[in-house]
Amino acid sequence: MSIALTTGAIGSAILAPDTFAQENNAVTTNALQKLLPGFQQKRLKTSGAEINALVKGEGPPLLLLHGHPQTLACWHKIAPKLAERFTVVLTDLRGYGDSSKPDGGTDHIAYSKREMARDQVEVMRALGFDRFQAVGHDRGGRVLHRLLLDHPDAVSRAVMLDIAPTATMYAKVNKEFATRYMWWFFLIQPAPLPETLIGNNLEFYLQTHINKQNKTPGAIDPVALEEYRRCYTRETLHAVCEDYRAAAGIDLIHDEADSDKRIGCPLLVLWGAKGVVGSSYDVLDTWRAKAKDVRGGSLPCGHYLPEEAPELLLEQLNGFFT
Repeated sequence: MSIALTTGAIGSAILAPDTFAQENNAVTTNALQKLLPGFQQKRLKTSGAEINALVKGEGPPLLLLHGHPQTLACWHKIAPKLAERFTVVLTDLRGYGDSSKPDGGTDHIAYSKREMARDQVEVMRALGFDRFQAVGHDRGGRVLHRLLLDHPDAVSRAVMLDIAPTATMYAKVNKEFATRYMWWFFLIQPAPLPETLIGNNLEFYLQTHINKQNKTPGAIDPVALEEYRRCYTRETLHAVCEDYRAAAGIDLIHDEADSDKRIGCPLLVLWGAKGVVGSSYDVLDTWRAKAKDVRGGSLPCGHYLPEEAPELLLEQLNGFFT
């Protein structure tokens, strides 16, 4: 089944088909057809970016946000099942996958979680959804956290996968965390240091990063891995660094300004029992300091819950979402 580009309901928010064809090659289409059959591919303009998205289903809207170093393809084991109950919207965060990579600007502001969250709200509104449920993994969880603070009426229920709040993690750094999450400190170094060193062998860095956090041999589908490799270009690498630089700078300023705000909607927090976050923090307590209604627990896997423990994750999501 082909992945169609449609217009109509969201009109001018979607670029013309010929523009899409120029910016997306056959590898993308073939990989996504295999991983996510039946999803419609759309490219949506926001205030500061152009966001690549896949959409399927007719139920209540559900937004899924991926992390680094992946793309929307990371949801391929659970998104088709979720689409039986929900209108599932998968997006590539700005700077990742086939979404645009705008210049970071002063203080890396374009990659602040505030701007990245605004993208997602505008995408959902363009699709006709002013209110929705959402899941964020890794960087996508940090975008979702800011979205819940800046747009509290947009999300009715939210799920965080394998993260503690950014400010909490930076405030409680120790040798073990700095060693196991070294990219939090390497990627934030001024350009072009990390871009140059990593850019000399992007594939090695990508594979090493994934292997380090995956605790379930064989969990990463080879087709999905090829998609991650295709999208992990030098341009993406610079955007990734800008994302991390923003997290260590402007995002912390925004978090401090909103330190008295608490997330109002019900929050489900899940993490990998074999991962760094669960072994370094009392994850539920970190989120109970940020939200009013928090529940959750660990799954028997590493960092990549959607790929390492898809059935268990689906069970949790189906039980939590309305």
